[in-house]
Amino acid sequence: MKNKTITLPDLKSGETYAGLVISDNGSMHHLILLDGDADKASHQKQLDWAKSIGGELPTRQEQALLYANCKSQFKSDWHWSADLYASVSGYAWFQDFTTGYQGSSVIYGKLRARAVRRFPI
Repeated sequence: MKNKTITLPDLKSGETYAGLVISDNGSMHHLILLDGDADKASHQKQLDWAKSIGGELPTRQEQALLYANCKSQFKSDWHWSADLYASVSGYAWFQDFTTGYQGSSVIYGKLRARAVRRFPI
């Protein structure tokens, strides 16, 4: 196997490098936490907010990495993920940044959000 050099992405002011994510399909990307957070709102409003600042909500896998590496950057509260709960329509996953617990809630419920951007490798 040929060695591959991994270059860290340049960060914009206020951004935090969260780590390397390896997806189930073997693709890799750097995860970058964007500056700022959103007060409690529905899942769709948080998706729209993240997009409006040039980011996306993190996946459940990415939220676990954010909890491990960037917990201090989050308010101790529940934060929406981008992932819908496949087993029950109208629910999405969240991460509790107090305890690390991941669960699901109705998408019209109001939770906090942080946005990320991804830098493919």
